[in-house]
Amino acid sequence: MARVVVIGAGIAGLATAALLARDGHEVEILERGSRVGGRAGWIDDAGFRFDTGPSWYLMAEVFEHYAEMLGTSIEEMVDLQVLEGYTILAGDSGAAPAAAGGGAPTVDRLDVPRGEDAVSAMAESLEPGAGEEMRRYLASARSALTISLAEFLYNPFTAVPDISSARLRGATRDLVRWLSTSLARWSNARFEHPLLRQVLQYNAIFLGVDPRRAPAIYHLMSHIDLVEGVRYPKGGFTAFVHALHERALAEGVRITLDAEVTEILAARRRGPALPVGSRGEVRGVVWTDGEGVEHRTRADVVVSAADMHHTETQLLAPDLQTWPERAWDRTVPGPSSVLVMLGVEGELPTLPHHTLLLTRDWEVGLDAVFLGSPTPETTSLYVCRPSASDDGVAPAGSENLFLLVPVSGEIGLGHGTGYPGDARERDVDPAVERLADLAIEQVARWADVPDLAERITVRHTLGPADFGTDYHSWRDGMLGPSHVLRQSAMFRRGPASRKVDGLYYAGATTVPGVGVPMCLISAELVLKSMRGDSSPGPIPMDEAPGAAR
Repeated sequence: MARVVVIGAGIAGLATAALLARDGHEVEILERGSRVGGRAGWIDDAGFRFDTGPSWYLMAEVFEHYAEMLGTSIEEMVDLQVLEGYTILAGDSGAAPAAAGGGAPTVDRLDVPRGEDAVSAMAESLEPGAGEEMRRYLASARSALTISLAEFLYNPFTAVPDISSARLRGATRDLVRWLSTSLARWSNARFEHPLLRQVLQYNAIFLGVDPRRAPAIYHLMSHIDLVEGVRYPKGGFTAFVHALHERALAEGVRITLDAEVTEILAARRRGPALPVGSRGEVRGVVWTDGEGVEHRTRADVVVSAADMHHTETQLLAPDLQTWPERAWDRTVPGPSSVLVMLGVEGELPTLPHHTLLLTRDWEVGLDAVFLGSPTPETTSLYVCRPSASDDGVAPAGSENLFLLVPVSGEIGLGHGTGYPGDARERDVDPAVERLADLAIEQVARWADVPDLAERITVRHTLGPADFGTDYHSWRDGMLGPSHVLRQSAMFRRGPASRKVDGLYYAGATTVPGVGVPMCLISAELVLKSMRGDSSPGPIPMDEAPGAAR
């Protein structure tokens, strides 16, 4: 049994702590905030409950496997509803806002269904001959997902991958093709209709990568969202956070809030017990409580579920940093965002649970998000209306809206209004509020809700600087390092320090990557690494924590 300190009580921190505690370790989480959840946060205001983080529940089998590792089921943790697809509204980015004298835009609506047959029929309706091509595309996406789950996503890459395995040998030709071209080129070569291309490329943005730079293996996302479909946990992701929190406590995890870790302590020594290249081994952490009092907590293992850049460059001494500041100069950042949470009086029937507003010339918007060019006044954005599926997130007769406007984290945008009651002082950036206003106006025009702005009764915003302030996010990013090829799979950093024995990483900034399912997998990768398990693939249930007890 090891004494483990986990830094951060976001989803990755809670998930890691629960697994390690169930595996017999003594675990404490130190969380700098006043509550758990991290980026999967929430705001309660006037009867509305807003998720301020993830809202797409994808890769259900990852959630199911993780729940089984804890000796439970995902059905026992949350009440899931399967959503029947989502909607895309496509319009021109050049249409002037109404305030500038622009007229009503021409907007195309595409209701994207769930399931291979329905999606293929949709493709055929847009482009003759595309139905069969879509079946082939989705079959390829399924193959890419299968091999990724078996060989890459659950792989800690602490040993040289066995490229002689039958599965990899059989997929060599496909892997070469998937890794040598971009997702945009892969889908553009197969479909002509611009909406079909966007349906197959937009989800790269959820991975923090420009589809023009994402490796084509990420077309696996099309199987996930078009065939497996999107689910919704009643109560939002807040409900999943609460369930995970309860499981961690049930396993004996201690959680200390308002505890800011300021240093990871390591003994500098060399010896045969240390891995090659190590310069030290974990001894504990230094942290300050809400009153500013400094504490030292001994630990045999430290798992940082905080931002990796912050962990490496601020919490470790220079000679103990595996990835010092100079390494981040060569790292490609993912995007940031402006988040807008709205309580709206009356109904919004033209907006389903999930809606993507995509501009027809969306490469202009991609340049703004990933290259830092000016953000267009009319741009691609995402709208979630959870009150379409859940009457518990808004008062009767009102709607709950969440808007996400992707932006570059490197253009200097500041804070939004933040979380009500937050003790951290922040000045609201008028540029953030301006983008929020433009997004509300765009939704009003494109979704045909002309009086949307007048019906807003509650409004909260978060800007890029809030990610930096609240989560120490590198370059104010929303997600973490981009999933370009050289930052994916075995090329992504983690899950263990190369300089400090006993130091591990979990969360979106390490392997396997961004998103809630990847954070759950990262927890399992820490467990595998601590066990000395270098195998790919999920841990078998007969080796799960607690299985032998």
